[in-house]
Order: sequence, then structure tokens, then C-alpha cells
Amino acid sequence: MFKAAILLSQQYNITIDGKYIGWKVVQTAGNIMGGLSSTCREIPNSNIVGIVGPAYSREAEVIAAFGESINIPVISYSATNPDLSDRSTYPTFYRTVSSDSAAALAMVELFTRYNWTSCIIIYQNDAFGSGGAKIINEAFNDNSLAVSQMIIFDIISLSIRGDLQTILLTSASRIVIIWAIVDYTNLILQNALEADVLGPRFTWILSSSIVFSSFNVTSQEKLIGILTVEPVTGSVVNAPINDVLLNAAYAIWQQYESESFPEIAKVDYYALFAFDATWSFIQALQKYCSTISNNSPSCISIADSSFCFDRYFINGNEFINALSATVFLGVSGLVQFSVNVTDRKYGIYYVAKNVQYVTDGIEAIPVLVWSNSNSWKKYTDTSVILWPGNTLIPPTGYPSISNVKLKIGVFEVHPFTMTQNIIDNSGRNYTKRIGFIPDLIDLLVNKMEFIPQITVVPANSTYNSLVDAVANGVFDIVVADLTVTSARSERVSFSSSTFDNSLRVITRKRLAESTNLMAFLKPLSVKVWMVLLAATICTGFLICLYKRQDNEALQNRSIIGSIAMSIWYCFGNVVGYGVDFDVRTAAGRLITASLYMLSLVIIATYTANLASNLTALKTKDIVSGIDDIKNGKVSYSRVGIVINSSIEDYYLREISGGIRNFYPLMKEKDIYTSLLNNIIDVAVMDGGVLEYATSTIYCNLTIVGTGFDQSIFGIAMPKQWLYEEALDFNILSLRESGELDNLRKKWFQGSACSDSPDVSTSMGIESTSGLFIIFIILLILSLLLYIWEKRHYRKIIFVR
Repeated sequence: MFKAAILLSQQYNITIDGKYIGWKVVQTAGNIMGGLSSTCREIPNSNIVGIVGPAYSREAEVIAAFGESINIPVISYSATNPDLSDRSTYPTFYRTVSSDSAAALAMVELFTRYNWTSCIIIYQNDAFGSGGAKIINEAFNDNSLAVSQMIIFDIISLSIRGDLQTILLTSASRIVIIWAIVDYTNLILQNALEADVLGPRFTWILSSSIVFSSFNVTSQEKLIGILTVEPVTGSVVNAPINDVLLNAAYAIWQQYESESFPEIAKVDYYALFAFDATWSFIQALQKYCSTISNNSPSCISIADSSFCFDRYFINGNEFINALSATVFLGVSGLVQFSVNVTDRKYGIYYVAKNVQYVTDGIEAIPVLVWSNSNSWKKYTDTSVILWPGNTLIPPTGYPSISNVKLKIGVFEVHPFTMTQNIIDNSGRNYTKRIGFIPDLIDLLVNKMEFIPQITVVPANSTYNSLVDAVANGVFDIVVADLTVTSARSERVSFSSSTFDNSLRVITRKRLAESTNLMAFLKPLSVKVWMVLLAATICTGFLICLYKRQDNEALQNRSIIGSIAMSIWYCFGNVVGYGVDFDVRTAAGRLITASLYMLSLVIIATYTANLASNLTALKTKDIVSGIDDIKNGKVSYSRVGIVINSSIEDYYLREISGGIRNFYPLMKEKDIYTSLLNNIIDVAVMDGGVLEYATSTIYCNLTIVGTGFDQSIFGIAMPKQWLYEEALDFNILSLRESGELDNLRKKWFQGSACSDSPDVSTSMGIESTSGLFIIFIILLILSLLLYIWEKRHYRKIIFVR
């Protein structure tokens, strides 16, 4: 295609200084010094003003630097190292192939499409391989993806550094990316076949095509499911290309070298990039020379020298400027070079091919396409990817845990893990583990298909000892109400949250106070009651004095009766009840007004204080929350804390300043017995456990205040555990599907205890008993008075 572009320019009668454009071709074979040497030998023999190539990034770095030194532009058609994009370092370098920076972005979006989160990279140790691996690693880090292993393929020894099988099988990732040229890729795949780490155990993604003839029929079956991600031209993604130019180039190729021309569908994409690189020079040279005055002898002026480094393109800067401004629709797409970087601005496309069965064997079939303006989409509506293992289901990207035996430690804490005695139909008695944790394990087994070997740890174990058991290899994982803390995370890894938690304060419910016969009098002090009584009696005497002479209700009574009636009048006005007579004198009305004022204040005060007392009665717990403990409302020695737990860490950090002045408890159950036996007054524990205990078992204990120190429970696993990603993915799936929420509702929303409030806001019979006693006494006195009056009446009748 390089020669076709030159010959096509001659057919189009494009001349420079009246002469057709010519060419020289040298083979570099990937040898840096050999490529430089060959180039240097050709430079003095011809008026060379541009270099198309070289093919390899490691050569391009040297040739681009050489081109700058003699003021000659260099356009590569396949060197993709991102370091070559730096315009300040390579001011005369261009390329028609896309940089690996674009490939890295395409790779990130491919991983996002299939929910893969990590990979292993195998790369050749040269500029192309190192640059590609570096930019992919950076792109993955920027998008919360991980590169778990970086494996070198040594291009000198033609071997992988290290034991490929061991490295891959001990990695947490099952996606392998090869960043190497075709020849090295085939060698790496041969090594992978020998190590038996191809499909279905791993999914391989290649940066180049595969030479299938290098593998026998048996080996080819192992290649099924491999993906290749390669730069392509616009025709693959239905973007516009110059069909006229392409057909003309094909015609010339067939005319001059028909024996080397493949089918049109099999023309390598890099050949098309090479044509556009050559055509860019032709277009730029034609444009530049058209600006030269006719009086000038030549548009190409070269400082001649037999030493290649002293030979210099005098008008090179003008030619380079013309090249930078060149824009045309080429056979690979729109060609226009960027100003700030050496890459092309448009026409950046990739295709993902999938190795599948075809009629006569296997072949890489296009299945996905990508462009810098669109993410991955199907190549055609009917495109289907056949994944390793001959399945249509995309791989997860992490090791399969199916049929793997896992040693699982659990901790018996209600309601997370409990033991239940069960009698089956045949009368046999056996125990079964029930609760939030057993149900969670069952859900994970159904999803991941591992074989659980569950062990209940001894009752005297601590939470920190559970972490030690995982770190020391006693258990593969521990599934319990185990809080994730920074200190524990230094020793083991934790899964994503299985239970969102906060700490709560538990205490005894307030016991009923001893009966107080005069509780209804408490809203006012004794002195106020005494003063009120004295004021009522005094005003009664004054009313009797002022009104006895002119009030009929008082005139016909004895002095004692008149005083009693007057006091009754005052009492009725104070309580707002009303009386049997009215006052009509100025003095009487003034006294009545004073009684009204006294009544207004006293009744309002009594009502307000009574409501306040009832509110205080309702909230009269030992503490109201964690702030009361921090402020020392209860003695620290009366605060129960489970030792060797995250609660102890919180207490030492937030309350006592590192002093262990609390009451130590060995396990969660000790909290309840210690509270009920009055050994402690309050305790701090995980909210979920306390919610269950106070609503189901310990009805005479209560939780006070709101939750604090938010945290999560996670499954403890060894550092860099092989199945960590699989476990996290499935826990996240259970959370998103709502199954974790269903488990929480099932085990933590108990209803065995009464839902009635602890203390009624209404005044009880105990508080009003004194009032009723006084009422009964007054009833008895009224009865005696009635009998006395009746007795006096009968005596008068008898005398007659």
C-alpha cells in the first residue's frame, strides 16, 4: 500500500519540480540500531524529505529523533507507544495509527461493559509493550479498576519471566491481557497452552491477531473465546472513507504485485494506515511546493553531505507546517493531525474479534466495534460472543469458587447465629443452626456453589480472636457480627458490608416508684398550699365581716355558719366553681377580684407543673443516651463493655481517653445478666443485637438514645484471598436484590415483648390515691354532718 500510494500519485500526475515522487524501502526487522543504520545509509543517496514508518515503537523513538535532527518529518503507521505522543519531545513525528492511550480507554470501557474489575497484563519488554502496559495500568487506576499482576515477556530470551501457571492460578483475576506483537503473542499462547491456563479457566484479550496455523487442532479448541482488540479503519464502523482512493490503490497493487494481493477483506488494517501516511506526505508536499515562487529553482532544498547526520532539509520547517495543516479523507478515515500531540485527531476506531468455530476450523470473528465518539457496540445486530468454555454467558473475571471447600467460622450471638433443637418425624433429636448468619451462608452457597464446612467457635472466644483465626489460617473466612475496623483490616481483608450497624445504649426499664399519697399536691410546694389555705380563710373572715349584715344568705346563720359560708365563697372563687350568693358592696367586689387574680396564677401554675412532672416521669431513665455516659451521669464502673471488641475500642477512644475504667464483660450475653442483677446500670453494644434482645427476650430492658458510631459488619478473609472479588460481587448482588434487607427484617423485627410504652403520660392511681382518700374523708364527714343535723331535727320534734 506504500508503493501503491506513490504509484497512484504518478497516475494522478502529481509532480514536484517537474518530477514524479519516488521512494526507497529498507527492512528494519525490529532492530533499533539496524533500522537507524539502514536509514542513515539511504539518506545521502536521495533527496529524501519524509519517512513512512518505522513499524515498531522501539524503532520509532530513534528514527523520530533522527528525523528531527535533519529536519525531516516521520509518519508511522503502526507505532502506538503513548510516549511518542509528546509533541515537545518528538516535534517532527506523526502517526496515522491511534495511540495506545485510545486503546487503554477502549479497554476500560470493555471491562465496564462486562463488569470486570481487574486483570493480569503480559507485555513484551520494549517501548511498545512497556508503554502499553503503563498506560493501561494508569487508565485502570483512574477508573477504579485494578491490574493485579504485570508479567514480562522477554523479547531476547523469548520466554516469560517467572512461572506463568503459578502466577496466574494464584492471582485473584481471571482476565489476561497480552500486549505484544503477533509473533510474541503466539509464543505466549503456546506457553499458556502448556501451562493449561487458557479457557475456560481464564479469559484472554490480545492486542494483535493470532496465527492459527501455529496451533494444532487440539490446541485450537483451547483458543475458543479469546478476544483481540485492534485498531481498524473507518469502514469497519461504517464511518466515511475515501472509497475512490482505496479502490484505485487496490487496483495498482493487483496490477503490479498480484501474487502478494490477498482478498480485499483480508487486507491488513496497518496497510491502510501506511497508505494514508504516504498520502499525507504526498498531499503536504504538493501543497507546500505550490506556495513556492516560480522563480525559485526548487521547493526542495537540502544541505548535502555524505554523512547522514550532516545532511539537512533546509525547507523542512515549512514542509512540516504544511503537513500539520493537511486534512483529507483517506482510506482509513478522516486524516488530520493534532497540534499539541503527534496523534491524528479523528478516525480512531477499534474492533474486538472473538475466536469462534467456523465451517473449516476456527476464526477471529468481529463482534464489537469502538470509536472515540462511541463506546463499544455490537458489530452487527446478530453478533454473538462465544466465551471460554463454549458458553454465551460472560465470565465474571474472578476465580470460580464452585465446589471449593471453605472452612467457615461462626460466632453464636442472638440472633446472628443460634442453635435450635429439632425433633424430626422419626423422633430423633438434633440441633440446627438458625439466624441471620446461617441464612446468609445459605444464600451465598446457592449463588457461588462452594462447599461450607462450618465451625461454631467456643463461647469464650473474643471478636479479635476471630480475626486472628483467619489471619493464622484456622478458617478461610469468618461470618459473624464482626465490625470492620482499621486495626483489623491491617491483619485481614473484609468483604463489602453484610450488615449496616451502629452502637446503642441499653439499660433497665424504669421501675414503678413507691406509692405517694400526696403526689397530686407536688405541682405546688407545701408553703404555697399553706399560704393558699390561709389566704382563703382570711378572705372568708373578711367576706363574713363585710356582708353578714346585709346578705340574706348570712343573716340567718350562726356566726360559725356565716364564717363557713364565707370561706366556701372564697374557695369557690379560687377554684372557679361558683358560689351560692353574690357580693354587691365595693369592698366585697374588691376581695372577689383579688380572689380571681389569685386563682388565675395558682391554677395556671398548678397545671403547668403537673404536665412537667408527667413528662419527667415518662423520661426518667438512668441515662438518655451516650452523651450522659460521656458526661459521667453514671459511674464508669457501672458501664458494661465487652472486652476485645470494637466497642471497647470505641469506649477507650471516645469516652475514657484510653483508661479501662469500665466494667469488663466477656461476651454479649453477660450484658443482660449484669443489667438484670444490678451489677451494671448501662452497657454499650451493637444496635442490631440489642434491638433483637429487647424486643424478643429481655422485655424488662430497653434501648435509650439514638445510634452512634456508624459501622458495618463484614466477612473476614485472608489478605489477597483468591475468591475475594467473587465474594464481594455476590454480597453486592444480595444487597441490590433486597435479600439482605429481607434477612434483617426476618431476624431483627421481633414482637415477643409488648409494644406498649414504658410509662404512661397519664397520672396513675398511685399518684392520685391521696386525692381520693381526702375525697372519701370528706364524704364521711358530710355523712356524719348529715346525721348530726337529722338528729337535731328529730330532737326538736320530740320536745313538742
